[in-house]
Amino acid sequence: MPKPVEELKAALGTPRRIVIVPHQKPDADALGSSLGLAGWLQKNGHTVHVVSPTDYPHFLAWLPGNDGVVVYDLKRGDAEYTPLFAQAEYIFCLDFNDLKRVEPLDQLIRQSPAQLVLIDHHEAKTDFANYEYWRVSAAATAELIYEFICLMGGQAQIDQAIAQCLYAGIMTDTGSFKYPATSSHIHRIVADLLDIGIDHTTIHRRIYDTNTENSLKLLGFALANRLYVMRDHKTAYIALSKEDLKKYHHKTGDTEGMVNYALSIEGIVLAALFKEEEGCVKISFRSVGDFSVNEFAKAGFNGGGHKNAAGGKVLTNLEAAVKQFQQAVGLLQALKA
Repeated sequence: MPKPVEELKAALGTPRRIVIVPHQKPDADALGSSLGLAGWLQKNGHTVHVVSPTDYPHFLAWLPGNDGVVVYDLKRGDAEYTPLFAQAEYIFCLDFNDLKRVEPLDQLIRQSPAQLVLIDHHEAKTDFANYEYWRVSAAATAELIYEFICLMGGQAQIDQAIAQCLYAGIMTDTGSFKYPATSSHIHRIVADLLDIGIDHTTIHRRIYDTNTENSLKLLGFALANRLYVMRDHKTAYIALSKEDLKKYHHKTGDTEGMVNYALSIEGIVLAALFKEEEGCVKISFRSVGDFSVNEFAKAGFNGGGHKNAAGGKVLTNLEAAVKQFQQAVGLLQALKA
């Protein structure tokens, strides 16, 4: 049975060796939570390494502390990273609830003698951590990191750098404060962060208004040529092949938010974005209202996430993945017009 994180307060009163791990392809919430927590821990004398299992979008590179992030390189293998995990006393697992979400770091985490600390807000948690701070109703993991710092007695130590990281995570995971999970509580947290002196306009611009020419051209191409609507099932999807992505020199983050364009079509309840990679197809799901894409992703696409935002992955080609999706949607009586 995992222990409550409140029990860590005494242990963290002494300098520790700590590793922080976000999920694969970390977004602003995962990376912002990791860097915000790292900044606070370092203030208290801890030796901290943020280790990402993959690369992440270029528009997050401005986050304070980003220069110190260690990005796992498959070409180098585990040997270079093993000492960090073998020597760690605590490993903080942020914004994921299953070690499958951090491959290939999952084995290094399992082999480490460190105590594992889970801080997350996704549904369908697996029990792998020694300590947990998990609440599905939270709008963002950054919200939980703010609360964790307060529980540890560190609220007064949150400076502008930490606040920027946490605000970036909260802003993005609430959809700029429009998603249903946005609460009065999270607005009070944001008020505290604003009082610290962060420039919220600049943070928004750096994340949402920092496009490359290729990413904008890819968006235009996708909407003009790869957007499909299943009107009878209130569903729309975008399907991008390996060739499409190569043509526009796709980089991590270039399709961030693209699925929301499909969801924005009047009358659409379910949207998906398919991205074909070598040997697999990755899928982003979005929905509005009561339809749970978390359950939909778990049932047929090896995924999960939140009620209205989830992801999946199938080991097939794009054509087969889209056909599987069409068949699954066809069986959904709730979405039929």
